[in-house]
Amino acid sequence: MKNDRLIIFDTTLRDGEQSPGIALTPNEKLLIAQQLEKLKVDVIEAGFAASSPGDWEGVNLIAKNIKNSTIASLARCHPDDIEQAWEAIKVANNSRIHVFTSTSQIHMEHMLRKTKEEVLKDARESVKYAKKLCDNIEFSAQDATRTDKDFLIEVLKTAVEEGATTINVPDTVGYATPKDYLELLTSVYDEVKGGNEDVIISTHCHNDLGLAVANSLTAITAGARQIEGAINGIGERAGNTSTEEIIMAIKTRQDQYGVEINAETKEIFETSRLVSKLTGYPVQYNKAVVGKNAFSHESGIHQHGFLRNRTTYEIMSPDSVGQEAKIVLGKHSGRAGFKDALKKLNIDLDEVAFNSSFETFKKIADRKGEIVESELLAIIGQIENSLDKTKLVSVSVNSKDDFASAKVTLNVNGKEITKESTGDGMIHAAFTAVKNILNSDAVLIDYRVESITKGADATAEIVTIINDKNLMKQGRAISTDVVHGSVESFLKALNK
Repeated sequence: MKNDRLIIFDTTLRDGEQSPGIALTPNEKLLIAQQLEKLKVDVIEAGFAASSPGDWEGVNLIAKNIKNSTIASLARCHPDDIEQAWEAIKVANNSRIHVFTSTSQIHMEHMLRKTKEEVLKDARESVKYAKKLCDNIEFSAQDATRTDKDFLIEVLKTAVEEGATTINVPDTVGYATPKDYLELLTSVYDEVKGGNEDVIISTHCHNDLGLAVANSLTAITAGARQIEGAINGIGERAGNTSTEEIIMAIKTRQDQYGVEINAETKEIFETSRLVSKLTGYPVQYNKAVVGKNAFSHESGIHQHGFLRNRTTYEIMSPDSVGQEAKIVLGKHSGRAGFKDALKKLNIDLDEVAFNSSFETFKKIADRKGEIVESELLAIIGQIENSLDKTKLVSVSVNSKDDFASAKVTLNVNGKEITKESTGDGMIHAAFTAVKNILNSDAVLIDYRVESITKGADATAEIVTIINDKNLMKQGRAISTDVVHGSVESFLKALNK
């Protein structure tokens, strides 16, 4: 197989963020983008600029601050979308407009309500228009794997004729099998790319049948030289191709794939951890490459073999995907020490974010004495919004037999309000008190407490996801006091 380059296109911040319950702020998006740059992914799809003012702001913020990776924004086949995408990303060192439209009969009929001729015209005019603004144009045929092949080839050829240099063939609903996808990509390579060295064939596979990574890797054999994925495999429904799994499969099985990638594999674990913390989506323990148990050995036979020679049960080393360092900070650390610790982690915060993080750090350090790296990273991952209208002043709870009560005081627009409530447990009682103060009908959808450290003074991260007036909102807080942290997390969700 020809030994050439595979482009890693990461869509954590666009397709990944479309997962239910995830709503990243522009600053949170920038933190992830900076980590993706350390991972050395080639293209960062920063968002869908035209979808909302907040998404445009996030895309633009990333475009201004990321220097090495190409910054892409998604756009429908419409001039307004394309213009907004370009305005958001044109400040980047390297920009890409990613134009898409649906091409399957079921999508054209029920979603677009357009004919083949209209879709073909949209593709032609949109790529042509985008090319006037930006040299680097990607075109995607949504639901390509359920599209009539002759029509798909015609649309993709049209996109190339108008200047698209990356042609993406998405398995949008995770319908394809490796055999299907190999045959389709081979046809696209032969009939669309041909001998045109300037055209890259790309994959974008969803995981509805658990085949996203397999399909994407199979496509390399057919000549695909870009793979699109998301960190931890997050995304709509069952998620996307996992970026980290693709990277390590290529690195570990060069004998099979023979393509070069630019990724810095030692940044994989940290990237996974940051995405998990900021999105509130946990990583399953047995997740390939980044799961808690990915390099754990419990069986006696496995332990025996591993102790003799680690390669008996490990095909890649923990070091290769990023070994966790130990950084300890305490309550006596000042701003200079805190800033130095962040510098060693290559984290650069603006003044507002730094002050907010330092304040949270001091509160936790006062309670437990020492803060290790994992706690520090969790603190950075939940930067508080100083503009929140509602803040927690105090909370006290009482539980006896089957009875639980809570007394909560909130500062609402500068005025302190106190309410007492009962509930099935202390957390329920505290949440009820908060809702009574705010006259809220929000419904708790998910509540999760995850220990960051071990021991009696362990720090926990609390994540709440609520349905507030038909809006899914997510809040996070870290604390050594689960009740206090739970109320903080609940408030942060309500404040969004």
